[in-house]
Amino acid sequence: MADAFSSPDHRSPYNPAPSPPPYTTYPWQPPPTEPTRQRHPRRPALGHHSDLRLLRTAYRRQRRVATFTALGYFTLFLILSAFAPSFMTGTVSGGLSMGLLLGLIQVPVTCLAIGLYEYTARHGVDPIADRIRKQAELDAKREAAR
Repeated sequence: MADAFSSPDHRSPYNPAPSPPPYTTYPWQPPPTEPTRQRHPRRPALGHHSDLRLLRTAYRRQRRVATFTALGYFTLFLILSAFAPSFMTGTVSGGLSMGLLLGLIQVPVTCLAIGLYEYTARHGVDPIADRIRKQAELDAKREAAR
């Protein structure tokens, strides 16, 4: 005698549903669609673009040059203040001490750091960023044309 659980129509985790046949079984079913071929861009996406790596490197170098210029001078000023007090208290001319003179020079050094930052931005970072921007615009136009 056949049990209700042993019938072939009963579906269980151990007896999954059969897969559909590879041919159409009913005439009113639409024919299976062929997968469309996707066109791959000639260049990799911007997330994997080698110019982005160059941009990050140039920007990192730019920040380091400007930061180390300003902070390097200030650190030198602090070290001289701590370890060479006789040098810092010495007079340069007319009652102007060396410490005060070096402190006043901090302003032009900071301006120099800002100038270095702008120079490296214009000559190192901006050309790479412009190239990436133009390439992104071209990629967007190509994608819109599809």
